[in-house]
Amino acid sequence: MEPYRIKVVEPIPVTTREQRQAALARVHYNLFDLRADEVTVDLLTDSGTGALSAAQLSAAMDGDESYAGSRSFHRFHDTVRELTGFPHILPVHQGRAAERLLASTLLGPGRIFLSNTHFDTLRANVALVGGEAWDLPCPEAEDLDSREPFKGNIDTARLKAVLEGPDGSRVAAVIMTLTNNGGGGQPVSMANLTLTAALCREHRVPLILDAARFAENAWLVTRREPGYRDHSPRQVAEDAFRLADGCTMSAKKDGIAHIGGFLGLRDSDLARRCELLLIATEGFPTYGGLAGRDLDMVAQGLREVTDPGYLRARAEDTAYLADVVRSAGVDIVEPPGLHALYLNAGRLLPHIPPHHFPGQALACQLYLEGGIRSVELGSLYLGTEDEHGAPLTSAPYELLRLAIPRRTYTRGHFDHIGRTLDRTVRDAHLVPGLRITEQPALLRQFRSKLAPVAL
Repeated sequence: MEPYRIKVVEPIPVTTREQRQAALARVHYNLFDLRADEVTVDLLTDSGTGALSAAQLSAAMDGDESYAGSRSFHRFHDTVRELTGFPHILPVHQGRAAERLLASTLLGPGRIFLSNTHFDTLRANVALVGGEAWDLPCPEAEDLDSREPFKGNIDTARLKAVLEGPDGSRVAAVIMTLTNNGGGGQPVSMANLTLTAALCREHRVPLILDAARFAENAWLVTRREPGYRDHSPRQVAEDAFRLADGCTMSAKKDGIAHIGGFLGLRDSDLARRCELLLIATEGFPTYGGLAGRDLDMVAQGLREVTDPGYLRARAEDTAYLADVVRSAGVDIVEPPGLHALYLNAGRLLPHIPPHHFPGQALACQLYLEGGIRSVELGSLYLGTEDEHGAPLTSAPYELLRLAIPRRTYTRGHFDHIGRTLDRTVRDAHLVPGLRITEQPALLRQFRSKLAPVAL
């Protein structure tokens, strides 16, 4: 059972199919533009959408709103430093701000970040400063159906080849995303992280963790990696941070908070350079764009998130939803992680080609059938077309992510998702593809407008 009881509840909207059809047309088939009161079950993201604990709300009441040097900052700083071991902690309003500080300081035209898979906002921040984002996922990640335990790993053979090759001098950092969100929410093993750290030290390249889901990665290590089964998630997390030279962190994920994050660094000179940019764009280094109450809630969330009871319940909820999805006849990226399930939309909708976005088509159909909001991770996210709309590149897989907010939905909501998928699968051949009618130059999945393509 869940290691908590529900103390406060919030009504959720229930709309008609006709209302949802009208909403889809109004937002041009981009679910980011839906109003929250038009969504029944919101699985768009697990970022900042979870339920706070009573202890977090209590901590907020003790928030110190002093501009500089608040008690809240020092409580936050001490908590983060104890967890990560990094001497320099810069608070920010969310993870992408930490990414921008790091990319703006380390990168420039021709400089490279290497990663198991870059998260979308990090990829955008790299592009904004003229850098290059290279993904080096491990070979096991190519088989979506295999139950290999650590498909989020970086390909260390390719990493070594790049670092030792003609492009090695252009590498500014290696970014390890824990868990690997763009790679299907798959974890990274401690063995892989240890080898990566050794390669980075050998070539004098900093290793940075994208630590948004560090606790969930640590939990999966304790369940799947021999040699760590007698470790607590907290011990694994501390070991992982101490292999790295720094981290970016969105506290909206494994800080179980609604806002916040931080940049942690070992190098004093790099920290000073990042701090200058922080002051100019985010705020003074002891608040970084956050209220004191937010700093206290993040600190409390970081203490709660490695609790084995909490992580076990989260894993069991995700496993339950995975069974529901499979029972509806929909394949997922195996094995399931904790923060999300990734549905194989390309396999479910083989009549829709990549440049008509089967993942987005499935997302729209789930909303139409059951008021469920989700997000595409396929060719709308990663593909490109020419000026006439003809495809240039497609994503390697056409996926739909169901992100699970922390401590928010019950298994009754998951059963509703299963019934919605049952109806969708029954008429899957009737689901239309989509075409882009308008798009921005960057991060197009957030702001594009689309229209159905006639079957």
